[in-house]
Amino acid sequence: NTWTAGNTPIISGGEMTGIYSVDFYKKTGVIFGGDWNNKVNNSKNKAMTTDGGKTWHLLAEGNYPGYKSCVKFIPGSKGKHLLAVGSTGISISKNEGKNWEEISDQGFYTFDVSSSGRIFWLAGNGKIAKMQLEK
Repeated sequence: NTWTAGNTPIISGGEMTGIYSVDFYKKTGVIFGGDWNNKVNNSKNKAMTTDGGKTWHLLAEGNYPGYKSCVKFIPGSKGKHLLAVGSTGISISKNEGKNWEEISDQGFYTFDVSSSGRIFWLAGNGKIAKMQLEK
């Protein structure tokens, strides 16, 4: 019945800039996006909240990865592990978004994850894929 809008530190105002994805684990939330026209730009493109969205702080500012179109907490990780995908590839963080590792350079636009947090279905660029992470 009610909602409030807030400000974030994510780049905005450009033709293709802004937040492209949001996910929450309890009161901890993550947003991801960037500049679709400058996908390698890794400034002001990812942020986290720990107070349910009232305040946001940038994650891995100036560090990999750049633009991503979908991000989610990995189930079973208690909000510690994140997966992000975009046309530039697939990235994973195992420490609440502080550091990221590229696990594939194959581009996708979106994904979903099983409740076990091990099976991922990815879609984009005219393809669909199934990926399984090892424990």
